[in-house]
Amino acid sequence: MESVEIRKTQSQVMVNGFIRSVYNWMTIGLALTGFIAFYVAGNETMLRLILGNKLIFFGLIIGELGLVFYLSAKIQKIQASTATALFLFYAILNGATLSVVFLAYTASSIASTFFICAATFFACSVFGMVTKRDLTGIGNFMMMGLFGIIIASVVNMFVRSSAMSMMISYIGVLVFVGLTAYDTQKLKRMALAQPDGLDTAVVRKGAIIGALTLYLDFINMFLFLLHILGGSRD
Repeated sequence: MESVEIRKTQSQVMVNGFIRSVYNWMTIGLALTGFIAFYVAGNETMLRLILGNKLIFFGLIIGELGLVFYLSAKIQKIQASTATALFLFYAILNGATLSVVFLAYTASSIASTFFICAATFFACSVFGMVTKRDLTGIGNFMMMGLFGIIIASVVNMFVRSSAMSMMISYIGVLVFVGLTAYDTQKLKRMALAQPDGLDTAVVRKGAIIGALTLYLDFINMFLFLLHILGGSRD
């Protein structure tokens, strides 16, 4: 009986350590993105370089997508240090493209929306961590919703409907609320499934891909909330 309790304690310590590492890297990525976005928005030369040239701007976006797909597909084959560097590089690129946020919205609305997003994200993560309910079905449903949002967003690029854009934002918030809870539960299960004595580099790569997943959930939730709650500079 005592040995069972010891194993449970060790398992919980391992889970807590892994989840803490995931959130630490996610926080570093978000902080780096915020710093770069703020810096670029206040630097006229950088703004002209990035926003004044559509080729560079869309090149950055394509590079970001490429990094996400590459990390997700090659995480098992690349070194932990490479995975970490690519994640941080992605955060920098994302910060450069998100500099437009500081140009479109007031600083006070960005700050207030960030705190609302952080509180919502935290609540969803806690729910995903403690709930006994299997969220796989919800996660799959939310992924379908995400594909629907992407299609609707592409259509709205041609329709240019403000009502449709606002509807997409509300649905987007709901989708990423669900995905945050689901992804957190998935990370918890990943941690529980790790065998004892697993190589540190493998654990680091798992933490990096987990951090990337939650980072994307947070950023997208924030952007949709900002579209709903943000005060425009116009």
